[in-house]
Formats: sequence, C-alpha cells, structure tokens
Amino acid sequence: MIHSTLRKLALLGAALMLIAFGFVLGTTVLNSSAAPAEAPIVQQVQPTAVPREPLTDAESLVSDIYNRVSPSVVSISVVGRNANGLFGAGGTGFVIDTQGHIVTNYHVVEDATQIEVNFLDGTIVNAEAIGLDPDSDLAVLQVDIPADRLVPVPLGDSDALFIGETVLAIGSPFGQRWTLTTGIVSALNRTIRGISNYSVGSVIQTDAAINPGNSGGPLVNLNGEVIGVNSQIRSETGGNTGVGFAIPSNLVKRVVADLIAEGEVSYSFLGIRADTEMSLDIIEELNLPNNTRGVVVTDVEAGGPAALGGLQSARGQRLQNGGFDLISADIITAIDGRPVTTFSDLISYLAINTRPGQTINLSVLRDGQTVNLTLTLQARPN
Repeated sequence: MIHSTLRKLALLGAALMLIAFGFVLGTTVLNSSAAPAEAPIVQQVQPTAVPREPLTDAESLVSDIYNRVSPSVVSISVVGRNANGLFGAGGTGFVIDTQGHIVTNYHVVEDATQIEVNFLDGTIVNAEAIGLDPDSDLAVLQVDIPADRLVPVPLGDSDALFIGETVLAIGSPFGQRWTLTTGIVSALNRTIRGISNYSVGSVIQTDAAINPGNSGGPLVNLNGEVIGVNSQIRSETGGNTGVGFAIPSNLVKRVVADLIAEGEVSYSFLGIRADTEMSLDIIEELNLPNNTRGVVVTDVEAGGPAALGGLQSARGQRLQNGGFDLISADIITAIDGRPVTTFSDLISYLAINTRPGQTINLSVLRDGQTVNLTLTLQARPN
C-alpha cells in the first residue's frame, strides 16, 4: 500500500516536472521565434508658417530711401599711373543731374587713366573727369548715358543738420557694392585736411559705418537728400571705428557748380594762421570774459588781405620755464555779421559764401575792445 502510494506520488511529481518543463520550454521557444520589433514610424511634421511681422515705420522708411537712392549711386573702378607705376583703385559716386554728371572724391580718381562706372541696373560705361578740386577732395565725372536712364539724387541743406539726426550711407566698402549702413550725425563743424595744404570746414562727423570704398558716396538724410559726401575715416586699423567724415552738401553745391562751369574752383584767401583754439589759458592771459569765443589769429601773412585790412599777429613772450605768455591777440568773433566760434566756421563761410575780390567785414576783439575791419579777399595761392 505504501509502495503504491509512493509510486503515485512519484508519478505525480514527474508529471508536474514535465508540465513545468514544457511551460518553460514553450516560453523559451516562443521568445526565440518571435518576429523582430517593427521600426518606429517617424511622423513628418510640417513646420508651421509663422506670419511675418509687418515692417515698422522706421524699417519702411529706410527701405524706401534705399530703393529710391540706390539707382543714383554708382561704383567706380579706376586704373591709374603715379610715381609707383600702374595701380587699381575703387570708390563710390552719385548722379546729380540728367546731363550725366557724377560726384565723387578727388582722391578716388586722382591720377586716373581710365575710369569705369557701374550702375545698379548693370550698365557699365567709361567716364571722364571734367573737374578736380583737391582742396575740397571733390571731383565731377561725366558719362554719356541717355537722360531717361539717369536717376539724379537731390542735394540737401547741410546747415540744417543737427547732432543725433539719422543718416544713411550707401557705397562700395571693400568693393561690396550698394551697401547700406545707418547711423547718426555724431558731430558738426569738424575740420579735416584736404588733399592740398588747405583745410575743409563744417565737416559732418557720423558713426554710420564708412570703410575704404565708401569714398565719394552719399550720406543721406531721411528725406532721401544727400547732405554730405563720405570722404575720410579716423582709424588706427584702416577699418571703421565709428568716426567717419563727410564733406557738407552746401560746400558740394558750390564746388560742383564751379567744376562743371569752369573745370576748377577759385577760393577766397584771407591770409591768416589760427593754430590755437580758445582756451582757459588764453582767456586768463588776455583777461577776457570766460564766455569769449572766436578765432584766435596766430599769424598774419605779410601783403595778404588780412594784413592789408588791419589784422595783427599775436604777440607774446617766452618764459624762463620754456612756456609762452600771450600778451595780445586779435580774435575774430564774426564775419559779415555772422558769429564764428571756431576756425571751422570761418573757413567754411569763406569757402561757401565768398569769391576772390569780394569785400567782407570782420568783427575783431582786440585788447578788450571790438574793432570792425573791412577786407578785400584774394584768390588762394596754388
């Protein structure tokens, strides 16, 4: 009986082991023969179009000015010969009338033997320099193109500019044609040296990016008028540092008119040197009111208009410590009733508003008294 029972239990255990083994075996076989998992399906999501924000008023205005003025702007390529041999150069210019006259810098086309002008529409023509003025660093070119294909840009009033006014420069910096940069009028009444020994007054300073190749291009106000011709930069590296200078449009008007009519410009000559700006030392040495402003005359050229009209050179004495004590100096405070506070004011007025042979009136502060002098201007010596 016991053996029978033990045998049943043994059979039952064996059966349970077979069942368990089969379950495990079945599970193992199932796993080994299962189909590989399918690759995940990647949904192709189309990007949602983001509506473009409407242009701001400022963006619309700048874009409109560029579209109006850029057809007037030209890129200039020059081949020339100087003491060093043949050279190539480039710059910018702009159309001022339908007779084919183009304004640029003198230094862009100096010593040129061939001048090539490129227009925005793809037109490429040769140009002739019909007038050069190193004193103002301006030149006028002539191209032979039908009037209906020329887009002149108007010249504005540079005397109406104010510091902080928005301006735009269009040109070919580093040969990159029809480049637009924006900025403000950073300062007015700057003085820069022309290509000759004479200075240019009432120059516009701007932080609009100006680089080599911008020379001769327009500086434009928000009316789309040219208020200056980009001419120089102040830089330690040769690249833009935010200090650029433009010849004022009111001087450009005068110079261009003379270059077209005569091929040259005849400037008035006063015959003084004014190396010294008004300073606290001068005010104290001459016992002047602290708010005194004007052009301190250092030297008067013998036989010149100033000397013949009664202006005097400054007088002083050398001190034992090597310094210089100013004893007397003529200070020009007005010309033809127009106040002048800097040498830039004086030379700008003479360049824009006077001609050789013209008579002018100077108000001069001398030894604490105002003296009125009448002078007849001469032509600048070459």
